[in-house]
Amino acid sequence: MKLDILAFGAHPDDVELGCSGTIAKEISLGKKIGIIDLTRGELGTRGSVEIRNSESAKASQILGVSVRENLDMRDGFFVNDEEHQLKIIQMIRKYQPEIVLCNAVEDRHIDHGKGSKLVSDACFLSGLRKIETSLNGENQSAWRPKVVYHYIQWHNLKPDFVVDITGFIDVKMESILAYSSQFFDPNSNEPESPITSKNFLDSVRYRAQDLGRIIGTEFGEGFTVERYLAVNSLGDLL
Repeated sequence: MKLDILAFGAHPDDVELGCSGTIAKEISLGKKIGIIDLTRGELGTRGSVEIRNSESAKASQILGVSVRENLDMRDGFFVNDEEHQLKIIQMIRKYQPEIVLCNAVEDRHIDHGKGSKLVSDACFLSGLRKIETSLNGENQSAWRPKVVYHYIQWHNLKPDFVVDITGFIDVKMESILAYSSQFFDPNSNEPESPITSKNFLDSVRYRAQDLGRIIGTEFGEGFTVERYLAVNSLGDLL
């Protein structure tokens, strides 16, 4: 299956928190989109691997993504080396996306910055034909995405561009709330963490509102880029 966009997240729920409004919008426009989680989020303060698996499946259904896979890397301990790069290269060559979305370039959680660099490096290496990979016994062809964009997470990074997600904020929030074990629940007896407060959950919506305000819409999601954006004419910027 060839995808238009492939979104990577270090943990299940990273993609939903960072760019699910954009994903929902692009799917509504006919794009085929997949999600690859690097880990199962097994070190999360709340929940379990089994719960997170169920939650990510529910979130995927809400968004309507074409496929979702998990690479079973070690939460907190994966590294940017050949072994891990090759796993991601296999996914890039399998789905041949034009666009890759991945974690914030730097963030509070160490896995976010690590995941960002790991995916970015793998996207480049995936285009080198002398790196040989196979999947299910079949040799893979080299493939390099046209662009890699990084969504914004905990830190308020300055975006290089903002996508108008007006009309898709509700599905974004619904996909996030599919991870009910991870976020604000006044009835939970599990330990608190920085993402379990009501303020954090509210901040997802008011960040989208603020980015929307800046670009003159109701809601937005911000991204950073690795190279200059190219446009055919000034009209593309309107």
